Amino acid sequence: MLKEPISITALSSISALGETQDEVWHSYNQNEHFFSEANIGEQKVWVSQLPESIKLKIEDLRQSDTKYRHLDDTVLFAIYAARKAVAHTGWAEGSQFGINIGSSRGATSLFEKYHKAFLDEGKSSTLSSPTTTLGNISSWVAHDLKSKGPEISHSITCSTALHAVLNAVAWIQSGMTDKFLVGGSEAPLTPFTIAQMQALKVYSREKSDYPCLAMDLDKNRNTMVLGEAAGLACLEKGNKSNALAVIEGIGYATEPLEHSVSISTDAQCFQDSMQMALGTLDPSQVDAVVMHAPGTIKGDESEFNAIQKVFCNKIPFLTTNKWKVGHTFGASGLLSLEMAVLMLNHQRPIPIPFVTYEALPKTIEKVMVNAVGFGGNAVSILLSKR
Repeated sequence: MLKEPISITALSSISALGETQDEVWHSYNQNEHFFSEANIGEQKVWVSQLPESIKLKIEDLRQSDTKYRHLDDTVLFAIYAARKAVAHTGWAEGSQFGINIGSSRGATSLFEKYHKAFLDEGKSSTLSSPTTTLGNISSWVAHDLKSKGPEISHSITCSTALHAVLNAVAWIQSGMTDKFLVGGSEAPLTPFTIAQMQALKVYSREKSDYPCLAMDLDKNRNTMVLGEAAGLACLEKGNKSNALAVIEGIGYATEPLEHSVSISTDAQCFQDSMQMALGTLDPSQVDAVVMHAPGTIKGDESEFNAIQKVFCNKIPFLTTNKWKVGHTFGASGLLSLEMAVLMLNHQRPIPIPFVTYEALPKTIEKVMVNAVGFGGNAVSILLSKR
């Protein structure tokens, strides 16, 4: 448990679900997915794309400043979402707050573009290095917001956004700052990125009503679908009156690698991270878990096995958003955090239509949020109503 609570005072995301909290909540309350078949390179695959209305706003942002015209979508997504988050919480332009925004893959579109040009022409563009480094996400957001705090970028694959939360909590608890803007941004819908997931044999080829069967423990095939998104949160020291939710506990863990892309069958890393986040709290007090559940057979099963180990005979309500919006890599943990906060604030669970539940919780007071990256790098965040 933390020395003192950390308040989430603003949330901002852009994804196939929309861009406002009302839009996102409305999307969650529909029993439909937000995937479409798109031509990526020379093939048609399931993807989760930003709505055209948001794409137009991103393009407007790109054209609004000559310096922004050469930036990757990951950076523009983050700038756009960051403006909304900070506007909501009221942090003044140029004020003192930290920024930690990461990405799993980084500037995928620009990297593939510049690499192709290098193969074709035998030389590289002047901007190829500065615009494809992971560090340029937080740096450009800080430039845009004129913030004066620390700027940190990192990649811890699919647990990147929640690791940003962990890092911010550590800074705030240390007394070095009182505020942090955290999250992740991902634009992975490129030919090479899709091909990498297909090479792992995890990408969905479903023809059923639901392309991604995340949390369906009876599936006999992998059904991961990639999505583009950015998700950000404003964190502040203490229990603030304008808090959307409060972080009560944080947990993290890794485990010895059995395979370069998988975790153990009972996800020891998740067991350890959830136990750490719980601290001395009785597990029965947790009402819901927003699972990482990427839609793969082993990924979903191992996390469920870990939950059974930790919560024993009183398993909380389990859900995930990947059946609806796909796996957004580095941004996924923050979208899950947003989902948890929405359930807390609306006091309504978001079930998965193809999963059978014995009962749904009538009240939601505490929610655990999980994320894990390649190699068993797990994070668990315990949230409560303010």
